[in-house]
Amino acid sequence: MSDLEKIEAFIEKHHVLSLATSDGDELSVCSLFYAYNGLTFVVASSEDTTHIKHVLKNQKVAGNILLETKEIGKIQGLQFRGIFTTLDEGKLKKLYFKRFPYALAMRAKLWKVEVDYFKLTDNRLGFGKKLIWQGS
Repeated sequence: MSDLEKIEAFIEKHHVLSLATSDGDELSVCSLFYAYNGLTFVVASSEDTTHIKHVLKNQKVAGNILLETKEIGKIQGLQFRGIFTTLDEGKLKKLYFKRFPYALAMRAKLWKVEVDYFKLTDNRLGFGKKLIWQGS
């Protein structure tokens, strides 16, 4: 199994990410439910949030997903970077609404993060073991 496959297996086990955004000196972080497909996170968010106001000016984002545990040998955490844009693809919209059907009732606006960097720390593979994937 490649490093990217291991990273994606970790992503598939979770459903909430933390997203960091910025607009100049103003920073923001939020938690979002996500669906994932091939280097793309799909998230829902309102245009009146601070993080969406940021990404409309600066599409570069960073985030993380983690397994919350106190057991050192089981610690896993993923960091990522990517570009945040509006979502137009019907296939990805279907994926999100299949995973979170209640979002249909909310008429949620969908967005995507196209990932260009992953770093997974996985202590199950050895203390502080890092798997890194970087797009071209």
